[in-house]
Amino acid sequence: MELVSRFFEEPDQSFFLFGPRGTGKSTWVSAAHKDALTVNLLEPEIYRAYSARPERLGEAVRANPGKTVIAIDEIQKVPSLLDMVHQLIEETPGRKFILTGSSARKLKRAGVDLLAGRALLKTMHPFLAAELGAKFDLDKALLHGLLPLAVGSPNPRDVLAGYAALYLKEEVQAEGLIRNVGQFARFLEAISFSHGSILNVSNIARDCEIERKTVESYIQILEDLLLAFRLPVFTKRAKRKTTEHPKFFLFDTGVFRALRPRGPLDKPQEIEGPALEGLVAQHLRAWNAYDGERHELCFWRTRGGAEVDFVVHGERGLWAIEVKNDRKARDEDLRYLRSFLQDYPEARAILLYRGKERLLRNGVLCLPCGDFLKNLAPGKSPDEGL
Repeated sequence: MELVSRFFEEPDQSFFLFGPRGTGKSTWVSAAHKDALTVNLLEPEIYRAYSARPERLGEAVRANPGKTVIAIDEIQKVPSLLDMVHQLIEETPGRKFILTGSSARKLKRAGVDLLAGRALLKTMHPFLAAELGAKFDLDKALLHGLLPLAVGSPNPRDVLAGYAALYLKEEVQAEGLIRNVGQFARFLEAISFSHGSILNVSNIARDCEIERKTVESYIQILEDLLLAFRLPVFTKRAKRKTTEHPKFFLFDTGVFRALRPRGPLDKPQEIEGPALEGLVAQHLRAWNAYDGERHELCFWRTRGGAEVDFVVHGERGLWAIEVKNDRKARDEDLRYLRSFLQDYPEARAILLYRGKERLLRNGVLCLPCGDFLKNLAPGKSPDEGL
């Protein structure tokens, strides 16, 4: 696949670059820093050498004084290297370390704090539609997601089918995060039904026939491996009682489809609706990350049942966004957005749907979902230019 220019902006100082496998971290590093000194801990021989003697890093760096950028792939595999990284940063302030990782779990326990703020934390996400430009196809994105590993493959379905197995084998099982792989596999299937929905841990535990605490630990593993995230409820200046439970999303629509079993009794909207909502969620999340985390991403749901899929609030304003997998924008689709506007009149309300017309109806901007996604880019408000 032709190299796609990413919106990710590199900081001037050393930084961690986290993101799930296949999001293009290594590709970006190799393109942005062709002459960097690179240590790839995914290579077994390199991993064995550096895990046995972390001081080897110092020897390699000092032996290459002309290399001002040092890239270490999958740093979480050898957390003890962070002590040496810290020492090398102090030794020569002009050196820049780029530390990529697909799991924050080990580093949370064993060393991120050791760098004492000397390395920023950044994230890499699946492609944004605006990064792909004319190559973006909404229908394909809903089927296969926007994980660069899959987008660049002639067989994206096969790539995604093997993605869960890769994590079971190389991340979860290899790090000893779980004792029962079969149990965790059942959990992955069960949690896929929660994509785009209120997270009900008790229901998942019942479906999997495992303890609630175990399910909670599995969800934490998914978040630590950057495979999933939760949206909190928007409660600022709440005039009505809101629910407490967050919404759950897998990080990419293609991964959701790969994990979500489909049977003959499934209705299309049971999969297509969450797929579209998840695609919007991953775009908003990536846009906010690349924009400097200037906004908070939430959803709104009252105890009376009124719900808005996404609430974006921060430096640039307040937006309420509803997503409908429908070719028409109906008045009933606007009902909860108008309820939100009653409580927050300063907000801008947007309905995203599968139709082709742009409409302004009762204060709600109705937009084709593809247009919205292709327009969403760092440095712009969600509806800027629409």
